Amino acid sequence: MIAQLTGRIEALTDGSCIIDVNGVGYLVQATTRTLAALPAAPALVKILIETQIREDAFLLYGFADSAERDWFRLLTTVQGVGAKVALAILSTLTPADLVGAIAGGDRSSVTRTPGVGAKLAIRILTELREKAGAMPTGASFATTPRMPTGTAEEALSALLNLGYRRPEAQPAVARVIERLGDGASLDHVIRDSLKELAR
Repeated sequence: MIAQLTGRIEALTDGSCIIDVNGVGYLVQATTRTLAALPAAPALVKILIETQIREDAFLLYGFADSAERDWFRLLTTVQGVGAKVALAILSTLTPADLVGAIAGGDRSSVTRTPGVGAKLAIRILTELREKAGAMPTGASFATTPRMPTGTAEEALSALLNLGYRRPEAQPAVARVIERLGDGASLDHVIRDSLKELAR
């Protein structure tokens, strides 16, 4: 089973991308959020993969972070939610939005997804109610209101200039700001964020 791909982005299309790994082009379907987080071709990229093997196809689904991949796996356990619908749900709602919608029984949020009607939304809310609390909320895609604008943006900008991608750098900065407090110096935030990213 393929769990991760590291290679060069050959093309980005609506709903998928092609990643060239040593001359082999892998077609990877992904959410709009993951595709938006990827750099433009021909940049190098590392993407998490969920592999599904059927009699007639060998399908790869890509995710920028483990939270989205974990939610994809959980959503596809619900009857009536295949890979296509799970990707559509995760393109409409972030993992944090999903946790909130399921905890609050918010059917209208789930039915905003194309292809998800009221019956399927109720099934998702019902079957995942007890599991949602233990699921990750995807800090890399979620907003972090506790981060003070100036320090956080400057630290994030510094990390992006060093070659880190936003989906991995932003949650690292958020964790450091939360740990050190709003009065932390920019140098301290950058230094500790680099330590977080090195783990």
